[in-house]
Amino acid sequence: MTVTRKANSQRPHVVGVVPMAGRATRLPSLPCSKEIFPLDFSAKPGSDVPRPRVVCEHVLGAMQHAGIREVYLVIRDGKWDIPAFLGDGSRLGLELAYLMMGLPWGAPYSIDKAYPFVRNHRVALGFPDMCFNDPQILRRALDHHDDSGADVVLGIFPTDRIHKVDIVQLGDNHRVEQILIKPADTTMNQTWGVAVWTPAFTEFLHSFLDSHQHIAEQTHELFVGDIIRVAIEAGLNVQGIQVSVQPYVDIGTPEDLSRVFGC
Repeated sequence: MTVTRKANSQRPHVVGVVPMAGRATRLPSLPCSKEIFPLDFSAKPGSDVPRPRVVCEHVLGAMQHAGIREVYLVIRDGKWDIPAFLGDGSRLGLELAYLMMGLPWGAPYSIDKAYPFVRNHRVALGFPDMCFNDPQILRRALDHHDDSGADVVLGIFPTDRIHKVDIVQLGDNHRVEQILIKPADTTMNQTWGVAVWTPAFTEFLHSFLDSHQHIAEQTHELFVGDIIRVAIEAGLNVQGIQVSVQPYVDIGTPEDLSRVFGC
């Protein structure tokens, strides 16, 4: 895919949000937070000293390539190894800020923790346990968002793990017609892995969670796809654009973690 785009300096301000408050219950024996699990070692240019390249550097690198500098990482008590390793983000060309999550109900609540800081800005969302080879994925989603007028743009990937992801059905003009949350069986094979949205969706997410917190306390964990699906039903303009021809790998299970080495 070829990016023919105005310079990042001309792009309206975008703030990154990365939820890192999960408990990694499917990877209980890791010696560190899964978000900073090392994949390989490499030396910085001009240095012979190798350093670990960790999982979350995939999404943080994609944000840096998209021209995003300000990124909020949402962590929880006990995951102090994340700020200890990533620091202020200057090594990655980013300005990182850390927010503390207290609720146990899933990624939408972690994202909403950033609400007071991002409510007036465009938001780029990425997940810290995704591995992919192409650092331009978020840039492509932002490019489409610049031109589309959509409230939300989802970055679309092919998938070979339909039962583990949100399946996205696209219609005319990139419109997202349907989102299936981890379906047991479907012939569709597209999912989303990153997103960009306007303050309109930030407000929708915040209001929805505020009014439905009692449901989260009593039922299943809410997923971001649940909120996007409700937003579509409420009339928000949600679009998808293919950002990769290769699937991403989520390291959430031992099986998937074993797939990422070398990715």
